[in-house]
Amino acid sequence: MPRGQFALALIVIGVFAISDLLDGTMARMRGTSGPWGNFLDATLDRVTDGAVFAGLALYGMRADLPWVVGGALFAVVTGQVVSYAKARAEAVGATANVGIAERAERLIITGVGVLLAAFGLSLALPAALWIVGVLGFITIVQRMLHVRGQLRA
Repeated sequence: MPRGQFALALIVIGVFAISDLLDGTMARMRGTSGPWGNFLDATLDRVTDGAVFAGLALYGMRADLPWVVGGALFAVVTGQVVSYAKARAEAVGATANVGIAERAERLIITGVGVLLAAFGLSLALPAALWIVGVLGFITIVQRMLHVRGQLRA
């Protein structure tokens, strides 16, 4: 069960994030990237996002912090739909590479909230999670409008 050990969590997540960035870069540099690697990377990104926000939701439940629980759930749902919207756009012959908050921005904002919470600023975590959720929602709307415009043309 999550215990609110935010400093340790940031280190672990940071190591995984760096390795996630490096594996794709290395594959492209070596000329070994392909459809399977792209699929695997995108799928594991969704698993990672789910694990991070589920862990924060569990922490919020354990610590009786409903704003953390709600923010984490809102962030994970909008984050998953942002990714899904891009995949569905590509499936119908459009692109959806638009939006105010891509995955990196959402994780950075969450990381800053976790870091500030580790230093005792308790309102930073729920604020960061709700900001991530709102930015994710805006990104979904931006992608929907962008794809609609492409398909109407």
